[in-house]
Amino acid sequence: MHAIIETGGKQYKVAEGDVLFIEKLPAEAGDSVTFDRVLAVLDGENTKFGAPAVEGAKVEASVVKNGKGKKIRIFKYNPKKGYRKRQGHRQPYTKVSIGKISL
Repeated sequence: MHAIIETGGKQYKVAEGDVLFIEKLPAEAGDSVTFDRVLAVLDGENTKFGAPAVEGAKVEASVVKNGKGKKIRIFKYNPKKGYRKRQGHRQPYTKVSIGKISL
């Protein structure tokens, strides 16, 4: 059984036992989270699509850890003006393990 969930402005296709990196959630490691915004539940012949979400469907997951991604460098400059600016950025994420998909 698969489900398509929406969180952090993105959509993810998940199955039970999957581990994925999503936008940072206000939860600590070991906490459980529930995704109520389930767009579709895919189960062979019993496929259900929501408009926009499936009523009563939810996906339960547990938070594995919170962290920061790999550093990226941002460099801006204007030629012949003496303007140079270097920045770095590390995007925060939450690593979750998908538990149960229920209708």
